[in-house]
Amino acid sequence: MRDTELLVLEAGRAERHYWRDIWRYRELFYVLAWRDLAVRYKQTIIGLAWALVRPLATMIVFTFVFGRVAKMPPDGTTPYALMVFAGLLPWQFFSSAISDSSNSLIGSANLISKVYFPRLIIPLAAIVVSLADLLISFGILVGLMFWYRFLPTWRFAALPLFVLMAVLVSIGPGLWITSLNVKYRDFRYVVPFIVQLGLYVSPIGFSSSAVPERWRMLYSLNPMVGVIDGFRWAILGGPVAFQWQALAFSWIVIGLFLWKGVRTFRKTERSFADLV
Repeated sequence: MRDTELLVLEAGRAERHYWRDIWRYRELFYVLAWRDLAVRYKQTIIGLAWALVRPLATMIVFTFVFGRVAKMPPDGTTPYALMVFAGLLPWQFFSSAISDSSNSLIGSANLISKVYFPRLIIPLAAIVVSLADLLISFGILVGLMFWYRFLPTWRFAALPLFVLMAVLVSIGPGLWITSLNVKYRDFRYVVPFIVQLGLYVSPIGFSSSAVPERWRMLYSLNPMVGVIDGFRWAILGGPVAFQWQALAFSWIVIGLFLWKGVRTFRKTERSFADLV
């Protein structure tokens, strides 16, 4: 006799095995990540070079405005352009991850309405695409370090920790905004404004040490402060200052955003198929 599979229908089963299902559907995660990566560069003129042009152009503008016009001091003897680019790397990743993940569910409406799988896979796959952009942009950083003859120190080994930190700080707000964007479509107009505002309130064109001491604690509530400082500390080494207090506050804020993002996403996940 031919073997048959037994299909078990049990109330609440998907809810109890949700996190296990994420691992079971890992191949779908790989497929979606590859699809988003292909779509990002499909039918583009410069292709992967776009991931290089955008941070390079932003670095030139910031170097001119903050370095030449505003006369903002660099960290110690670090070349100003190198300091700016080391701060741009995590920020470009964060802004791209937030923008891509916030629209990921709407872009996968047909898949959501037809097939069951943990919806959390979709925004996480979108963030992986931004991580690929980060790795590509890292090539410019290597070139700048050769140009300025700036060799990394032992701190460079800590860089993967801060990359993980940048990924975690993107997941929480990304999931929260994704959930709101499905229900309230006008959020897609709010996200670019928030990202643009965050570009200037984060220590990209200047060092965190330039912030007055009495505002340092309040400023550290921006989780990207600890991430950007961490990238510079790991990449530039030498006399680059590192605010350990900012790192501690960043981890606290990251944890709160992760809790809020996952909680909001899970509460609204059942209604996604009806809303998209």
